[in-house]
Amino acid sequence: MNINLQNKIALVTGSSGGIGAAIAGGLARCGAKVAVNGLNNMERAEEVVAAIRAAGGEAAAFRADVTDTEAIEAMIGDITYRFGGPVELLVNNAGHLVQRSPIETMSEELYSRIMDVNLKSAVFVSKAVIPGMKAIGSGRIINLTSVAAHNGGGPGAAMYAASKAAIIALTKGLAKEMAPAGVTVNALSPGFIGQTAFHATFTSEEGRSSTISSIPLGREGNPDDVAGAALYLCSELGSFITGETIEINGGMFMR
Repeated sequence: MNINLQNKIALVTGSSGGIGAAIAGGLARCGAKVAVNGLNNMERAEEVVAAIRAAGGEAAAFRADVTDTEAIEAMIGDITYRFGGPVELLVNNAGHLVQRSPIETMSEELYSRIMDVNLKSAVFVSKAVIPGMKAIGSGRIINLTSVAAHNGGGPGAAMYAASKAAIIALTKGLAKEMAPAGVTVNALSPGFIGQTAFHATFTSEEGRSSTISSIPLGREGNPDDVAGAALYLCSELGSFITGETIEINGGMFMR
């Protein structure tokens, strides 16, 4: 069965690399017009766009700080103008551990940075696309959480884990709000996903090997593993699923 997202307008935040880039590419291959969002490395965002276009898809890059509400509103306006309609598929992928820090030494500034990039971004990008989804009577919102939301995360990641746990609660509450409008809201919870800047920055090779050895399927995940679940939820195959969190971790964490 083919997933057909022909001419649907999609936005994937934080999609200049890793999981976000894989989701953007997957959506485009299924026919969606994809807005690739980046901030500090727009060169990589343009590379994602170029790869999509080379494969016959349609995409454009949009620079915006998704922790800034004015920048979000401006980006949504630009996307609507560029593609000729409202965002129907939103993937709130932007997120970051930012910095490992135990709560004992957590600064207010670091707390705000972590909560803003992981939670505030999802809240206010969703808010910005809701009017357009309501106007067409359909839509999909997918929020990226993490296995850390369930187990508290690694050393110095308690605040990151808390922000990702909040994403799960947000997903459930927003799913109830949006159901009457024909919009589903779900979350994806990746476990250990390799080929990402996150683990290149925050995970040692020793930690990587140790984690992989604990995964029942015997390997680390890759960005396409997450993209596949996103495509399912964006398609008609996932039309009766809302308020759920899908675990993508090779059996490392089972609920």
